[in-house]
Amino acid sequence: MQDASATIAAPADIPASELAVTNVPLTILALAMGGFAIGTTEFAAMSLLPYFAAGLHVSEPMAAHAISAYALGVVVGAPIIAVLSARLSRKFLLIALMAVFGIANCLSAISPSYGWLIGFRFLSGLPHGAYFGIAALLAASLVPPNKRAQAVSSIMLGLTIAMIFGVALATFIGQHAGWRWGFALPGLLALATMAMIAAFAPFDRPDAAASPMRELSALQNKQVWLTLATGAVGFGGFFAVYSFTASTLLEVTRVDAWVVPVVIAIYGVGMTLGTIAAGRAADRNLMATPVWFMLASAASLTLFPLAAGNVWTISAVILLIGFFGSLGAVLQTRLMDVAQDAQTLAAALNHSAFNAANALGPFLAGIVITMGYGFPSAGFVGTVLALLGLAIWLYAWRDARRAADRPLNDW
Repeated sequence: MQDASATIAAPADIPASELAVTNVPLTILALAMGGFAIGTTEFAAMSLLPYFAAGLHVSEPMAAHAISAYALGVVVGAPIIAVLSARLSRKFLLIALMAVFGIANCLSAISPSYGWLIGFRFLSGLPHGAYFGIAALLAASLVPPNKRAQAVSSIMLGLTIAMIFGVALATFIGQHAGWRWGFALPGLLALATMAMIAAFAPFDRPDAAASPMRELSALQNKQVWLTLATGAVGFGGFFAVYSFTASTLLEVTRVDAWVVPVVIAIYGVGMTLGTIAAGRAADRNLMATPVWFMLASAASLTLFPLAAGNVWTISAVILLIGFFGSLGAVLQTRLMDVAQDAQTLAAALNHSAFNAANALGPFLAGIVITMGYGFPSAGFVGTVLALLGLAIWLYAWRDARRAADRPLNDW
């Protein structure tokens, strides 16, 4: 059974008259559109790297700092925005965050130099974590408690679908019309998101008791930190492999260059299917779902080096890695349960944790690869990180059971 010690996230204070006429599917679609815009710019920057490096006359390793600048913006922006916006309407805040995101991406598109691009990519990342966290809280407030994880998963589908279609579209546009248009596309998607949220999302009254200090109270909660650590470490396994998949395909599998984006898009297919499955499973048993997913993720990551020699086997393993790495919405839902009165900060920090994983996984895999074990060895690094994430989650589950004085085997 689901952890009865958890507290259900309080819904936003939405007037009953407006909630009654709210079109929930269209509202969630609007919120997912924002996820699609964010996912497109986050992952397309990697595929556009050779083009903006050449356009700005810098080396590719130096140009990669623009990707790091975006991730740093996510890590910094998520907690600061969440704390400072505690007394703002969620609907207003989501529109404002999309406005900043859209403007920053358009500025990236017209960057006159490498230095300006670094600054604009940092600004583009600032709204990322806060947007997903607040969108998840709003979506969860519109559905019954036993549908929360599915609602949050629907928001995350925008991100995973962007890995399939958004990145391909931005890359195609960037290749044929210039890399600047690849950054302008998310700006246009942000404009569409703002219009949809304004049209479909219900207006919520800010919580009069909300304050920056109350949001900061989340940092005193052990379960919040353990949930964040699960994502920061456990999801690092996915990024360890994802970051070196292209190199593995070219150097080990020896596919033609045009095959690489096709195979990498399979990650998005797997994550889309996995996000749907994980959301449904978590609504039945929130605490057990990450256990089975991380066990399967560790097994899938172990298969990566063994499957690297053939394009069909590595594609199948990539599908599994994407599927079982889809725990973002589940961890987001868990944070809603344990954050108590600090919902916004905890929800936003979830995406800071995943960007920490984005830094940790490739860093550790890079060390092993430079030791001479080859690109496929990233899979074994990923396995270790997935198992460490599982250990953190099991400890968190055990700690929560002990605090609630419940039997350890009561799932």
